[in-house]
Amino acid sequence: MTQELLRNLCDIQKDEITSYHIYQNLAKIIKNKENAKVLEAIGNNELEHYNEIKKYTKKDVKAGSIKIVLFTFFARVLGLTFSLKLMELGERKAEDIYGYIGTFLPEVEKIMREEEKHEKKLIEMINEEGLNYMGSIVLGLNDALVELTGALAGFTLALQNSRLIAMLGLITGISAALSMSASEFLSQRQEDNEQDAGKSSLYTGIAYIITVILLVLPFFIFENYFINLGITMSLAILIILLFNFYISVAKDLPFKRRFLEMLAISLSVSAISFGIGWFVRAYFHLDI
Repeated sequence: MTQELLRNLCDIQKDEITSYHIYQNLAKIIKNKENAKVLEAIGNNELEHYNEIKKYTKKDVKAGSIKIVLFTFFARVLGLTFSLKLMELGERKAEDIYGYIGTFLPEVEKIMREEEKHEKKLIEMINEEGLNYMGSIVLGLNDALVELTGALAGFTLALQNSRLIAMLGLITGISAALSMSASEFLSQRQEDNEQDAGKSSLYTGIAYIITVILLVLPFFIFENYFINLGITMSLAILIILLFNFYISVAKDLPFKRRFLEMLAISLSVSAISFGIGWFVRAYFHLDI
């Protein structure tokens, strides 16, 4: 066995034992017993991979402690599905290594690829409530970004007073959040689907209000309204970026197209509202 082949096998072996410990940690911290069983099954598969490769390397390889802590943290904060799918993305990078190993040990490559398919099926079995209501979260987030960035842009040029803009933005945002939450509740009740109407409206409202607070916050902190608008727009772009990355990983959706589409809509509405604000200030001769 060449040194390069041995090194690649050890790298794969380390990934397997690291993943085993991550899955075992996640199985212990989650409350859903069915999900815990699935995670334990995946972890046992990873341990089997480790032992299978160990037959060739004849070595014990230590797990990556930093990766274990990091992905356990991700699961606690960002959700179980996101953490697992992010791990899966990292494992896809091992495709070239699998191909290289396959030229020397085709039986190992075959085992790895078969088990990889099995793991993906197991991951799809995981049921996470937050993702089931992702449509409601998207509704609240999208509406808040589009409506509030537009409103704040219009208020900025029309009023030119940071504290006044902040108060109007907060009132507008919270009122819109309550309205959107109520609309989502009625919509879910009328559709009579499997989702809980109360939870759907709650997810929509919470997503909306959190977005409102983040976007309005700069106007409460700084005096210069144009700088505040710049910070708000930067926060909006960052929210769009992070949220679409989260969705693309957790739901296996394309990132670039969704990100650019959402960004273009938010910026277009803001630009139009900014123009409306300029027109209102000029036409009504506002001097606040």
